[in-house]
Amino acid sequence: SQCQWSNMPSCHRFDLLNIFYQASGRWQEALETAEGHDHINVKNTYYRYAKYLESTGDTPQAIDYFEKSDTHRTEVPRMLQDDLSALEVYVNKKKDKWWWAQYLETQSEMDSALHFYDCAQDYLSLVRLHCFMGSSQKAFEIAHASGDRAASYYLARHYERHNEVKQAVHFYIRAQAYNNAIRLCKDNGLDDQLMNMALLSNPEDMMEAACYYEERGTHMDRAVDLYHKAGRVSKALELAFATEQFSALESIVENLSKNADPALLARCSDFFNTHSQYDKAVELLVTAKKYQQALELCVVRDVVITEELAERMTLESKDLPEEERRTVLQRLGDCCRHQGNYSLASKKYVQAGNRLKAMKSLLKSGDTEKIIFFANFCRQKELFLMAADFLRSLDWQNDPEVLKTIIHFYTSAKAQDLLADFYEAWAQVNIDEYQRYEDAMNILTEAAKCLTKEKKKKKPHILLLQMCFPAVAQRQRSTFSLFCRLCEENPGFAVQICEALLQEPDVDHAVRLGDIYGFLVDHHCQKGNIHLVTVTVLKKETLVHSERGDGGHVSDEDLLL
Repeated sequence: SQCQWSNMPSCHRFDLLNIFYQASGRWQEALETAEGHDHINVKNTYYRYAKYLESTGDTPQAIDYFEKSDTHRTEVPRMLQDDLSALEVYVNKKKDKWWWAQYLETQSEMDSALHFYDCAQDYLSLVRLHCFMGSSQKAFEIAHASGDRAASYYLARHYERHNEVKQAVHFYIRAQAYNNAIRLCKDNGLDDQLMNMALLSNPEDMMEAACYYEERGTHMDRAVDLYHKAGRVSKALELAFATEQFSALESIVENLSKNADPALLARCSDFFNTHSQYDKAVELLVTAKKYQQALELCVVRDVVITEELAERMTLESKDLPEEERRTVLQRLGDCCRHQGNYSLASKKYVQAGNRLKAMKSLLKSGDTEKIIFFANFCRQKELFLMAADFLRSLDWQNDPEVLKTIIHFYTSAKAQDLLADFYEAWAQVNIDEYQRYEDAMNILTEAAKCLTKEKKKKKPHILLLQMCFPAVAQRQRSTFSLFCRLCEENPGFAVQICEALLQEPDVDHAVRLGDIYGFLVDHHCQKGNIHLVTVTVLKKETLVHSERGDGGHVSDEDLLL
């Protein structure tokens, strides 16, 4: 009844109220109700109102509401089917090329339909229509140029129906319909293309292709690779072992992580070891955390331990018991030292806590900078002494920094006797090579200070060194040092000093006679006193022969010398 319908708003049944207004012909109220309260039925209301307007002959208004209801693509052509000119004007006005192309196709106006499909960039419809019209080449060009997957798939199906397998496979690939491409490759023996298809597809298709290769017994490396890509690692390894596919096995091994089954890793290692692939066998043993076996294989098969491989075997305490970790690092250092990689060996010894072996390896490497740094870092007496002894083998005479470091190391080690030995050697160098008697005397003074600090029993050569410091010898050296300073300032007075020194007994204990005679000969030559040169040489040779016990006879040869 009218009363019941009037109660609909208070009941919030706007859908029923909308139906009531439509049935009563009260369209304006129906539209307002739908737009304001009954949104779910808005398009339905628009559509019914459009049909009402069509029935009253109000075509423009009907078109508007058909568009609002989103039914214009079918309803407007139906409504204007008897007035094609009006329909074409409507289509051109709305620019809905695709819809117009569909309509033209239904009217069998193919050329016009193709034109509007092209304007709408509907490549699937273009390819479909060209295939229908027998223009396969044109369809090929459109599908290839557009790259549209739907168009490519349709064309692939068209080629498959016409038994053009290669073209069908090509467009299945472009459509990313790999399972269809795989099916065609298997059915037609296209083994080369099958591999590419399978690699682009999903794991299920990879498995299918791998089974195909395995059943045929050809291209077993491809079967192994596909099983691996599909996640069937165990199956891939079994097949690789059975058919001895080295390259495929290497590819699998490279992707095995440290979390892989240790038994599987060990089996791969045994396989490579059996086939003389020792470096790969070692890497797999390391991945399986079988470090002792890996090191044993390195020693037996002379596998070079690289920096990277050594780092992989250097684990933290949390990854391995401390005692086992130190044992591995110690063995690793031994292997590196055996291979001549002393720097790496030293690093591993340090990590193992064996500083003595680390220093010995550094000494073998000859890396002076690292040796000095390591000795200063460890601050152990034994290491200081080893480093100092090494530095003494260098050209420390011409390198002040090395010389200072040697003294520092002996001092830090509190090895006063060894420091005195070094001072003695240093003083001897100053005398033998440079005739710096004053410097030598100062250095020997430092040596004497070292000996006074040494509490242990002195060695014989140290006692002899202490005997080199009587007052007379010190005075003689001081005199010769004065002579050295006067050589350029007052050569004549320097000659007098030399001749006076030669008259003193046991002067050779303090100053080498050869140095004195050498200066006199050089001085007389510069002055042109050949007679005095001859006399000086004769005196020197007489002294030499008297020391030999041959009666002091001087030969012509000795004179020339």
